[in-house]
Amino acid sequence: MIHTVKPGETLTQISRDYRKPLSEIIAANPTINPNVINVGQPIMIPGFPPADTIPFRIDVSVNNRKLRLLKNGVLQKQYPIAVGRMLFGTPVGQFIIINKAPNPGGPFGTMWMSLSKEHYGIHGTNDPSSIGKAVSKGCIRMHNRDVEELSRIVPIGTSVTIHP
Repeated sequence: MIHTVKPGETLTQISRDYRKPLSEIIAANPTINPNVINVGQPIMIPGFPPADTIPFRIDVSVNNRKLRLLKNGVLQKQYPIAVGRMLFGTPVGQFIIINKAPNPGGPFGTMWMSLSKEHYGIHGTNDPSSIGKAVSKGCIRMHNRDVEELSRIVPIGTSVTIHP
């Protein structure tokens, strides 16, 4: 998987976002200077499938509070979601699903799917009345049955686009 460096990113933060040891990222990019990375620079992230091998894509509209699942560009399903509340906005950008954890406990419902941004994910909820609202600390919250269905369909490495 190739990550394109965004403004303000460091290699250390990139390694945390993808939950990969910095040493693995450096080893996968032997020509990189770990102390100097540039905006737009491609960084190979080991352990994830190439994006073009995954037919699925997730599109999240924060303002509409909808998550759309696409396969080969064709809408398969749309789900209602909850998003980040004021001061805890849902991050906008391009991410991937980096892992899945069933039954994470607490307010995260019955499934957690980590995004390639530290501390953020797509997860279920123990408060279904929150769906459709701006109430989370920035994560994308779904009904448990919906996030379970989505997690069965999409593989690790699935692209997630979040926009206003």
